Amino acid sequence: MNSNEAELKAILDELVELPKGNITYRVIRGKKRMYLQWYEDRKKQSRYIKASEEAQTLLMVRKREGLQTRLKELVEGAEDNVGAGASASAFREPEAVYGTGNYRTNVIVGGQLAGLCKAVDGYEARGCFGALKTYLDMDADGRVCLVYGLRRTGKTTLIMQAIALLPMDKTAYIKIMPTDTMDDLNADLRSLEKRGVKYVFIDEITLMSDFIDSASLLSDVYSMVGMKLVLSGTDSLGFALSLGDELYDRAYMVHTTFIPFREYSRLLQIHDVDEYIRYGGTLKTAEIETGDELLRDEGLSFSSEEASRKYIDTAISRNIQHSLLHYKDGGQFRHLQELYEAGELTGAINRIIEDMNHRFLMSVLTRDFVSHDLGSARQLSRKKAAMTGTKDILGDIDVAAITKRLKDILEIRNKEEIAIGIMSDHIREIREYLFMLDLIVDCPSYSIDSRSGIEHIIFSQPGMRYCQAQALTNLLMKDEAFSKFSAKERKKACDWILEEVRGRMLEEIVLLETNKVLPRGKKAFKLQFPVGEYDMVIWDEKELTCDLYEIKHSTEITGEQYRYLVDADMCAKTEFQYGDIVSRNVIYRGESTEVEGIRYINVVEYLEGLR
Repeated sequence: MNSNEAELKAILDELVELPKGNITYRVIRGKKRMYLQWYEDRKKQSRYIKASEEAQTLLMVRKREGLQTRLKELVEGAEDNVGAGASASAFREPEAVYGTGNYRTNVIVGGQLAGLCKAVDGYEARGCFGALKTYLDMDADGRVCLVYGLRRTGKTTLIMQAIALLPMDKTAYIKIMPTDTMDDLNADLRSLEKRGVKYVFIDEITLMSDFIDSASLLSDVYSMVGMKLVLSGTDSLGFALSLGDELYDRAYMVHTTFIPFREYSRLLQIHDVDEYIRYGGTLKTAEIETGDELLRDEGLSFSSEEASRKYIDTAISRNIQHSLLHYKDGGQFRHLQELYEAGELTGAINRIIEDMNHRFLMSVLTRDFVSHDLGSARQLSRKKAAMTGTKDILGDIDVAAITKRLKDILEIRNKEEIAIGIMSDHIREIREYLFMLDLIVDCPSYSIDSRSGIEHIIFSQPGMRYCQAQALTNLLMKDEAFSKFSAKERKKACDWILEEVRGRMLEEIVLLETNKVLPRGKKAFKLQFPVGEYDMVIWDEKELTCDLYEIKHSTEITGEQYRYLVDADMCAKTEFQYGDIVSRNVIYRGESTEVEGIRYINVVEYLEGLR
């Protein structure tokens, strides 16, 4: 045994004795506490570190990190020396950590790969799994398959589930690192092809700086000789850009960003539309109850304004910047170049996303205020008070004062944005990239007097929108000018605002998810009248028929909810424009039933039934 081999064995022996994981801190009841976090069987584990053990634990974790770095150096050196006569068998254990065989990238095959797949045993598959399986089963046609979407939308689980169905001796998985190049990948693909590997899954390929500009090599060479290549990555804008250039007409696409309610409820077993409104958009559960002081899973993307901002920074802003930086040597930055060079592009993307959500909140408040409709929450509050003889808990809220103050707060933020130089070109280009990322969708509204659509932007991740609305109500609670109201009045006002937000978001969710599943020749849209509107009309353009819907964030049934559905003038104008009305419906949170010819449909049943 030479000196390197002896050192390697000593490191492996010592690593077994050292704690796994990383140090993290939480503030619990005003005190900063240390935790050790690690993953075991794909589940996050956490252990509270006592104050007396903090220093020693920190030293051991730092020592482990240093040993792991040295281990990697020894393994890479050993792989370089294999061809020069060194004994490859001496390094079998490290290969199980860093890859199998003499490859330039991290290639995993055989038993190692089977072990990785076991980690997803028992997991439900995403709805888009069928599209990936179709690609793997079809005859080779020179195309690669792109599995892409924002972080935490199930890409790696998806490809592991696909690998588990394939012959392991014909399959390889490659985990790309930022230091890898297309030359490295090309060399490894040649080696795999010679060994008879037919299916290759390349994860995080967008980390390679030269991927976008040389991606056609994969389809032009390896796919054309019968190899099935599945490419996955979190920089989904990079894939979108390559589809317009290097991989034009050479790729089969599987999108993961949009997670509809029916998938969210099936995969996480959460059949609660309010939970989806608060946290939906990534495959993370909301809150984990534990036996110690760990109160919340930090991995939840939209549990707080800070968590939401972090997700926007890492999953969206960094995604856009990394992709633009490596596409045609940064030539796609366009007007965003100046913001990027000044280090302000991340902030600009954040502010534009926030501004889009601010405008949504403003429309919620303004719509109710201008029409003098104090909102469904207040209507139900008045009705309950009248029926029970109790106090109307929302009756004393000064809606005009609340709305004005919140509008002032939002307008102040808008002025700050203008002051730092975000111009219309910046907004337009960032919006283009948000559309390409599948983060925002335009579901146009229509006016009964016009066939031209009015832009109606919907976020595909509802948790992001709700979290930012909640952050604004928190700001209102602390607002000095709003302090003339008591704490209880301020809380009631914020609860009312958030109830209105949930109501509008429910309308958006139903509209978006309905549009996603409608066949060609049908479409769903909001239909506006001079007074009133239909929350959703489903129009069959061929048969010239339509179904009318009101969407209510309520468990109660009232005549007020369907007054527009039976309004003779509105119905006549609708039939003149779109054809016969075949059904009138209210989607709400109560039990499905029928009232005076109006179908009441439970929203969970409706959304889970969409196909």
